[in-house]
Amino acid sequence: MTTAYTALDTWIDQHFDEEVRFLQALVRVPTDTPPGNNAPHAERTAELLQGFGYTAEKHAVPAAEVQACGMQSITNLIVRQPYGDGGPTIALNAHGDVVPPGEGWTHDPYGAEVVDGRMYGRATAVSKSDFASFTFAVRALEAVARPAKGAVELHFTYDEEFGGELGPGWLLKHGLTKPDLLIAAGFSYEVVTAHNGCLQMEVTVHGKMAHAAVPHTGVDALQGAVALMNALYAENQKYQQVLSQVPGIKHPYLNIGRIEGGTNTNVVPGKVTFKLDRRMIPEEDPVEVEAEIRRVIGQAAAERPGITVDIQRLLLAHAMTPQPGSRPLVEALQTHGKAVFGEPIPAVGTPLYTDARLYGRHGIPGVIYGAGPRTVLESHAKRADERLELEDLRRATKVIARALSDLLA
Repeated sequence: MTTAYTALDTWIDQHFDEEVRFLQALVRVPTDTPPGNNAPHAERTAELLQGFGYTAEKHAVPAAEVQACGMQSITNLIVRQPYGDGGPTIALNAHGDVVPPGEGWTHDPYGAEVVDGRMYGRATAVSKSDFASFTFAVRALEAVARPAKGAVELHFTYDEEFGGELGPGWLLKHGLTKPDLLIAAGFSYEVVTAHNGCLQMEVTVHGKMAHAAVPHTGVDALQGAVALMNALYAENQKYQQVLSQVPGIKHPYLNIGRIEGGTNTNVVPGKVTFKLDRRMIPEEDPVEVEAEIRRVIGQAAAERPGITVDIQRLLLAHAMTPQPGSRPLVEALQTHGKAVFGEPIPAVGTPLYTDARLYGRHGIPGVIYGAGPRTVLESHAKRADERLELEDLRRATKVIARALSDLLA
């Protein structure tokens, strides 16, 4: 281990209690999306960053755009740290919006309680942890390595749960940033270089309401919806034969995550709505995928007399594919990940979809790496008792600081 890396590691160890308190402060400000009132968290984050000497630019997305997407407020943050001419600008992006806690918690979802080396709370793992890892990696870099070329930008954004278009997508669309490289929030034991795409759709099935005592006078929209959902779920069997060549990604799949409809127990339902999520492997064409889903729905609806269907696309997130320009990022993170964690850090794909794809869409090579366990399942992300191993946070911060030091040398 060189003296420079030792000094970075030492600085992070010496300031780790401060890093943990920083993360606790972030977790204790709720960012449930929906409803998506995220501006207060951005204000608190900017205040905390100011305490470290960083000025966070506040980029508020116009209220009409936010509300049109089903949220209440978004203020995205950019911290720019220029070091000198001649080097790359590296963006570090993490999202602050999260799904609501749900039921089944044994710890306060916004308590940020530390028990046996783990911090519990919504967004401890995904991805307020990387607000902390990225911020303290940059602080260590500046305190120890003092780069003379290039720049680092912290991008803390608030629209990942609804697709990212009003988070990084909005910043990039309006020309507010154009970095050369990207590290996006992730987990510690792998460098992710590719991920699935995602198509989300809302399907509304119309029938005809009737009294439950004379159901033959109506058309049951729920029975129609069941027929459509069965046809869609049957597609999952076919998807298992469509295999990706990207390590870490297997095959496409479809999930129906929300159903609502009907008016009362004694009424034949006249309208039922369900929302589906179709994950696409990098090799698939999103246009063809959507056309095929519409065909399956249309064919199933045609077999139910009296049923009509409306289909609305809610989200189309393109897959992220491995990019040659991300090679320096991959090599630096793998090298230092192995040194710090004591085991190889593979470069793989993931079945998730992330905001990193939005940077790729603008020609910015990126990878996904940050603080967290080996799998989403271990993190309890989007489930009760989400948690973060604090030792993963400490070590990931060291890996990122070392990698930035190399890339800006």
